[in-house]
Amino acid sequence: MITTTWIRCEKFTLNASTLIPLVPHSTMSIHFESVIPVLRIFDEVKAAEFYQGFLGFKCDWTHRFEEGFPLYQQVSRDGLVLHLSEHHGDGGPAIHVRVMMTGVDHFHKEVSSKQYKYLRPGCDKSEVTGMLEMKVTDPFGNRLTFCQREEGKQ
Repeated sequence: MITTTWIRCEKFTLNASTLIPLVPHSTMSIHFESVIPVLRIFDEVKAAEFYQGFLGFKCDWTHRFEEGFPLYQQVSRDGLVLHLSEHHGDGGPAIHVRVMMTGVDHFHKEVSSKQYKYLRPGCDKSEVTGMLEMKVTDPFGNRLTFCQREEGKQ
């Protein structure tokens, strides 16, 4: 017999329909290592200019089923991995990804020094989260918000 336990999130007003059941975990250890967002792109040259030139990512690998087919590519920087895809079914335009990091102020100074023609991001403390955030939008409408928590806060 499985007993269901319910938890409440104390920060919100909840009714019975918003209670979350806790399901017993298996005895195996589960650990989620990372998430790799797939961002839709429409132009390989513009994607390289933005992700590699402006944000400083490096291209790890690219894949095409054959010449003239859509690009699927992995870019990375300092532990952050993104997949960029020209494939119709991979992601939609205007995806929003929040990236938790340290050194967001230094990252802001670095990208600002490049004088990228199409974007000059700010770096401000969010009124909602209290985090220092730098928001960028790629040429395809995908938004990345680079966030840093205040010391000692989760």
